[in-house]
Amino acid sequence: MKVAVVGATGLVGTVMLKVLEERNFPLTELIPVASEKSVGKEITFKGKKFPIVSMDTAIGMRPDIALFSAGGNTSLEHAPRFKEAGTTVIDNSSAWRMDPAIKLIVPEVNAHELSIDNKIIANPNCSTIQMVVVLKPLHDKYKIKRVVVSTYQSVTGTGVKAVEQLMNERKGIDGPKAYPYEIDLNVLPHIDVFMDNGYTKEEMKMVKETNKIMSDDSIKVTATTVRIPVMGGHSESVNIEFENDFDLAEVRSILEKSPGIIVVDDVANLKYPMPKDAHEKDEVFVGRIRRDESAPKALNLWIVADNLRKGAATNAVQIAEYLIQKELV
Repeated sequence: MKVAVVGATGLVGTVMLKVLEERNFPLTELIPVASEKSVGKEITFKGKKFPIVSMDTAIGMRPDIALFSAGGNTSLEHAPRFKEAGTTVIDNSSAWRMDPAIKLIVPEVNAHELSIDNKIIANPNCSTIQMVVVLKPLHDKYKIKRVVVSTYQSVTGTGVKAVEQLMNERKGIDGPKAYPYEIDLNVLPHIDVFMDNGYTKEEMKMVKETNKIMSDDSIKVTATTVRIPVMGGHSESVNIEFENDFDLAEVRSILEKSPGIIVVDDVANLKYPMPKDAHEKDEVFVGRIRRDESAPKALNLWIVADNLRKGAATNAVQIAEYLIQKELV
């Protein structure tokens, strides 16, 4: 099992390598790939050093699976080349997500849609992933009509430059800016570019990706995505309106029994999920579970996950694990 990690030196690529190691992924050969300036440098994996190679070299090595986290343009250009070499690509960028011919996969929700013919597979947006993991079991039981989500997203979702901006601002250092405004001691209701309808691209990703992953365009979604000065995880306030009424105890039971979810919901003892709790964890954490007293058949939830792990690297590795388990690669 030869596995290439494209973008191996980036924030998500580094976490992909860590997750592959932690989960003891059954690879026999690791092929780290990065930009030309990194070729020849080495990364360490399971105590061994592996040289970083170029895209062309990696394609010539014909890996079984390529985990991509190198940006949309790189994916559009090179994922088809890997596919032609017989490699199955799992791509973390937005490049392929809304392509009708490409599967958009969260393993706990829709891995069953995958077949041996799917040679390019899209990893959803980080904020969408953690939300649909929670929505799916509730939709199966009560049928969701509408979702209102507001996000509180970590600077790590933007990348290294954003982390540096936050840390520089904390120290009073004037440095490169990832955002149009200060992020420390501030909140930016602006993630990605604004679109003609007044929503940001990130907000519309959550709408469209949720419908595609859940295979149900009848679910209405509206989103407000917000960047906050936090590292280690994304948080979401989610309001769900159902077709059918629900029992709160049953909701908790359903979520506790669902794969990939940890319920932290004991307000009497001030127990609820926080980004620090989710940091470097693979699960999605849910708390503040309560009935919406302003609307019938509606529920409020608070959802937290590590955006670099379940929101990116871990989800991609889980897809790869599923492909191996089902002999689809």
